[in-house]
Amino acid sequence: MYSFLFLAAVSLLICLVLTPLCRDAFRRAGWLDHPDQLRKTHARAVPRVGGIPIAIAYVGSFGLLLLSSLNAGSILGQHLPLVWKLLPAAGLVFATGLIDDLYGLKSWQKLLGQVAAALSAYWGGVQALTLAGHPVDHWWCLPLTVLWLVGCSNAFNLIDGVDGLAAGLGLFATLTMAIAAMLHGNLTLAVATAPLAGALLGFLRYNFNPASIFLGDSGSLLVGFLLGCYGVLWTQKSATLLGMAAPLMALSIPILDVCLSIGRRFLSQNPIFGADRGHIHHRLLDRGLSPRRVALLLYAAGGLGALFSVLQSLLPGRLPLLVLALFCASIWIFVRSLGYVEFGVARKVFLGGTVRRLLGAHIHLVNLESSLAAASTPNDCWVAIRDACRHLGFHYVRLQLLGESYDEQIALGSQICWTMRIPVSAVDYVSCDREIGCALETTGLAAFADLLGDRLRSKLARLRPSGSLDPQIAALVGRVESYGSAKVMRAAPAATAIYCLPSIK
Repeated sequence: MYSFLFLAAVSLLICLVLTPLCRDAFRRAGWLDHPDQLRKTHARAVPRVGGIPIAIAYVGSFGLLLLSSLNAGSILGQHLPLVWKLLPAAGLVFATGLIDDLYGLKSWQKLLGQVAAALSAYWGGVQALTLAGHPVDHWWCLPLTVLWLVGCSNAFNLIDGVDGLAAGLGLFATLTMAIAAMLHGNLTLAVATAPLAGALLGFLRYNFNPASIFLGDSGSLLVGFLLGCYGVLWTQKSATLLGMAAPLMALSIPILDVCLSIGRRFLSQNPIFGADRGHIHHRLLDRGLSPRRVALLLYAAGGLGALFSVLQSLLPGRLPLLVLALFCASIWIFVRSLGYVEFGVARKVFLGGTVRRLLGAHIHLVNLESSLAAASTPNDCWVAIRDACRHLGFHYVRLQLLGESYDEQIALGSQICWTMRIPVSAVDYVSCDREIGCALETTGLAAFADLLGDRLRSKLARLRPSGSLDPQIAALVGRVESYGSAKVMRAAPAATAIYCLPSIK
């Protein structure tokens, strides 16, 4: 116990001393994060190299423990080898974040560094061996571990948008895992978590609102990566029914934020790795909360997740299922309160019958395309177009094609309507009227217009009787004949018509 307290205290003191030194040095060097009044709303330029004092404090605490007079030899001899194996992986993800802070990296370059660090951790012994209480097949162990570690790293990188938020949530998660390690006798996990808890507590002294230094990518990626490793170490020594559920609860807010970001961007067809103002902390800021209150509110949410996490890992039998159900209900209420438009629309689409109507509309478009491909006369085209318009909710349709006119009042509509006109040639067209407020699916209307325009234009040459004039040329001939100077010569055979027209001045 004294060794664990020593690790945490030494790491705390190192971070308290080094953080202002790094802050001032990088401020003089000009390595600052400047506000843009869009996503970065801090009042002045702030250094973002918080990962440096945290990394030094983490490693330095182990070195000082070895040099101390405490009985650390046997403890470290039994439980520190795995921690040492983690250091190259942690160093790699820290270097990736630091290079991005100082020089900037593309998204794929950062991802490559994170994957390399995850692979290094896997070969060092951090392996997700169980899932929901069941052993993971050898072929799935590696991708599951890499996905978990990369996801945790990016989760803390994305949540780091308010002073002290990522560091505070990281502290809650670290303390949760340390408490669980002590309760379960997992000394390896306790040794690994103690110095990170001290470093984050010391860093918060300068990072909480108003912050004088930011974590930066070097700090957020490092903290997320280490916590991901701790979560795997937790499950390796845990025999709970739900396996990874406890680490997920401990890291609930950052992981929830990254999942919501991916879901939102996917539904709105925005780049998955792009930046936006839709994160949880942005939503709370847009509601008028101050950065300090946002951080405290999310601390409370993270603390609730930590409580669920510890309870789930301690309760016997099937009681953890009840804890998981309560946790999921809390998450659902929390997400609903944020008022994301994307998920509200998705819910209406899937539960309101929109998917069925959308599928029906696309089925009618496929049938229309097949019917137009098989049409041999303008009347065949008309029948296909009329039937499609009936299914798509149009109440009036008119077709002008190769000198033939067709129209039909499909249904009685009000006087308040809109018209869609699809040109096929200079004189040929399709015109459809639709009542405003029609309940039938409208998603396929753009595809309907493109389909009609493309297919009918390609059909004109095959539908036109042999030797007849092209409508555009016929219209031009009509203009020329008004001047009394049109001359037409036909070549043999009469399958192709050649027109010689004098220039019009």
